[in-house]
Amino acid sequence: MWVVITDDNPRSEDPQAIVKDILTGLLDPGRARVVSGRAQAVTNAVMQAQPDDIVLVAGKGHEDYQIIGNRRLDYSDRATVAALLGGVA
Repeated sequence: MWVVITDDNPRSEDPQAIVKDILTGLLDPGRARVVSGRAQAVTNAVMQAQPDDIVLVAGKGHEDYQIIGNRRLDYSDRATVAALLGGVA
């Protein structure tokens, strides 16, 4: 089992500082992968999954955007996963 850590809505916070804080709270940080860019992180997790693996994408829920700096960018975890799985998500 491993975990992918990525951006959610960093707004004006430094994403690297957020990642550092998250890593300090993990029992086994060696089992974590840090991937900058949420779409890339979700893509990597789905594409690296093997048969019988479970990929849990958490954090965005129903939101279809990310806030980075003062910009609101269109982004949906659901749409990303659906595109990767051929429309099934």
